[in-house]
Amino acid sequence: MVDNALVVFQDKKIRRVFHNNEWYFSVVDVIEALTDSPAPRQYWGKIKDREFIALELSPIWLQLKLLSSDGKNYDTDCSNTKDMFRIIQSIPSKKAEPFKLWLAQVGYERVQEIENPELSQQRMKELYKAKGYSDDWIEKRVRGIAVRQELTDEWKKRDVKEDIEYAILTNEISKATFGKTVEEYKEFKKLKKENLRDHMNDLELIFTMLGEASTTRIARNKNAQGFFENKKSAQKGGKIAGDARKKLEIESGEKIVTKENYLNEPEELKRKKLSKK
Repeated sequence: MVDNALVVFQDKKIRRVFHNNEWYFSVVDVIEALTDSPAPRQYWGKIKDREFIALELSPIWLQLKLLSSDGKNYDTDCSNTKDMFRIIQSIPSKKAEPFKLWLAQVGYERVQEIENPELSQQRMKELYKAKGYSDDWIEKRVRGIAVRQELTDEWKKRDVKEDIEYAILTNEISKATFGKTVEEYKEFKKLKKENLRDHMNDLELIFTMLGEASTTRIARNKNAQGFFENKKSAQKGGKIAGDARKKLEIESGEKIVTKENYLNEPEELKRKKLSKK
């Protein structure tokens, strides 16, 4: 899955997942956006029975994992842009035409980003800017995403299984760098479902990058294979960042790990207040 897995049409949230080099959208979410139905799943069930199953047509949807409101991933009926147009034809709604235009745009954006990766970064920067982050913070956050991607690409090459093993190794780096697992860090900052890195200050982002970049370099140079060898690399990479963090804390007399978050006050505003002190 890639970032931006949630998009909005006229204040309605629509989940999507990147699969086989194209976006697949939640059919139930689309139906809710078009019809305002209080029971979109039942609405979709009737359309499936009437328009596809009863006519013995091949399904034009796939079951893909999507994040639900309870924080868990469930198999969900999804369709790509082309097949979603066919489904929309079966839904009487005055929103159908503007939705088709919107769907074509958000579906095409990923194609553009594949051809020109700089577009993806630019859209990401615009999104963070709209949320109240400063240009300096945004540059570090975007760079951190690139560092993280390089690390996960390296893990993939080295037979580390996605999801659970990625999470364990990430925790190893975090513990060695900051003395906290990701969940402990989130709890410390009073975060719930929010992305931890979106609530890190400049130095927290920098040390996160150092831990992950060091892990990538060690795993590559040691030719670490499998989970256990990469776990050792993660611990060593995190320790490099952790040792640097502790040294800076001693020299500066200031803690790097803070309870600071941007839940109630945007990062850019906090930065301006600090600069006036």
